Amino acid sequence: MSFADPGQQKLALESTQALGGATEQSIRIFFYYRLILASLLGLLFFSKTGPALLGHTDPGLFALAVIAYNSLVIASGLLLYAGRPLSPNQQTFLMVFVDIGAITLLMHASGGIGSGLGMLLAVSIAAGSLITRGAYASLAAALASLVVLAEQVYAHLNQTFETTAYTQAGLLGTLFFAIAILAQVMARQLKTSEALSSQRKLDLADMEQLNDYVIQHMLTGIIVVDTDSTIRLMNESAWYLLGMPEVGTGSPLDQACHKLAVQLAEWDPEQHIPPEPFRPAAGGRELTAGFSLLGENNQGGAVIFLEDTATVTQQAQQMKLASLGRLTASVAHEIRNPLGAISHAGQLLRESTDIPQADRRLIDIISTNTRRVNEIIENILQLSRRGRSLPKEFLLKPWLEQFIGELARTLDLSAGALKLRIEPDSTLIRMDPSQFRQIFVILCENSIKHFDREREALSIQISGGITRESGGPFVDIIDNGPGIAAEHARQMFEPFFTTRNVGTGLGLYIAKELCEANRLGLDYIPPPSGGSCFRITFPGRGNQPVR
Repeated sequence: MSFADPGQQKLALESTQALGGATEQSIRIFFYYRLILASLLGLLFFSKTGPALLGHTDPGLFALAVIAYNSLVIASGLLLYAGRPLSPNQQTFLMVFVDIGAITLLMHASGGIGSGLGMLLAVSIAAGSLITRGAYASLAAALASLVVLAEQVYAHLNQTFETTAYTQAGLLGTLFFAIAILAQVMARQLKTSEALSSQRKLDLADMEQLNDYVIQHMLTGIIVVDTDSTIRLMNESAWYLLGMPEVGTGSPLDQACHKLAVQLAEWDPEQHIPPEPFRPAAGGRELTAGFSLLGENNQGGAVIFLEDTATVTQQAQQMKLASLGRLTASVAHEIRNPLGAISHAGQLLRESTDIPQADRRLIDIISTNTRRVNEIIENILQLSRRGRSLPKEFLLKPWLEQFIGELARTLDLSAGALKLRIEPDSTLIRMDPSQFRQIFVILCENSIKHFDREREALSIQISGGITRESGGPFVDIIDNGPGIAAEHARQMFEPFFTTRNVGTGLGLYIAKELCEANRLGLDYIPPPSGGSCFRITFPGRGNQPVR
């Protein structure tokens, strides 16, 4: 599986461009060397400040050769910077060819090989061999050797010098070939090193993209900040957990979450005291933060790990309930058989005329508790069989209007018992409709079960809209019941917790779990006027009507 095919193509193109840029840079350096060499030779000769050997055999030839050399070097520079029509190898070989001809003439005008100017050809051949890296290098060495030997033959035939130096010419030619061969070996090693470097660069890019993919798709929120608490990296989970703030890389952490910035500033790595849970915004998720310093000597900033406390608790509860569900599924048949027998026996006893009226209360207790045990088994099995969430977008108000009508008919509620107010009407949510319905049924039935109808008429107000804090939708289910005691508020969403003698204590837990499965928040907010208020909060997003 490849994680960086586009990145590899991009880096391969960049590597090719880098190699081309390095070759062009080498050609330019070679040009500057030749320009300095030609200018220096001309300056020393015409100013009469250089060594006496420069042009002492034939001053006129030396002057003509050095002027021609400077002109050709300048011309090659113009060709180089004006968008050359030649390839790098052709350009380099042309420059080496000019050096061979010009330096040979300068050497002949200065007394031949004995002048030492022939050694300048070694530099040009070495530079050309490193740049061209091919047959051009051997061709340049062979050409230089032949030209130096031809210069000696010409000098011998015309008796230009008192003695000839064929041995030195042969040694100089051998040196040219040795330099060319050595340069080609070095060039191949450089090419291998460059290829290995390019491959390593691709591998590092692959690893970087893989790391970025893993970080961005982690369930744990990751934020990296520098020493000034400026965000350098924030993955999607952290952005979501913080309520999707309108900040990004380069923004201060305080703008993303003031409470988190305060905790980071107050955190002492030597005390090992875990920070207190916090909520980024009112009605948001309760988060816990972990910090770790980065860089040498812990001076490179910090990485922040964000965990949803509800998720951690939910995972522990799911493991417990999964085990309980498997156990229940395996023994449900064994439990239901005797349970059915007890229930059937209770019905027979109820029909019997020989049972005293005082003992019929015992029959009611048997019937009630058999139904309760069966309900507990059904709820646990439902938890273990529940399918995955299939969310879709729909308008909140029309859906709730239809739901309220069906619920009122099903539960035989009065006309004014259920009230609805959603503003704006175009509030759009994303949710699994069947699971959303199940959540509302649980919450509304919970309000009805705990309501004392003898005191007053039941009233359930369903309100919704857009929150100012996160910009996301919300729905409140508010009743006029007795409310929930403060000491029970933190336990109400735990499985099997109930304040009534009847019931399984799984209703609110199931509602909470369904909300978490759809990435929603479900919180209890005690109204100041009494009663209960359960708020369902959705992620912040743009809300537009369905088209």
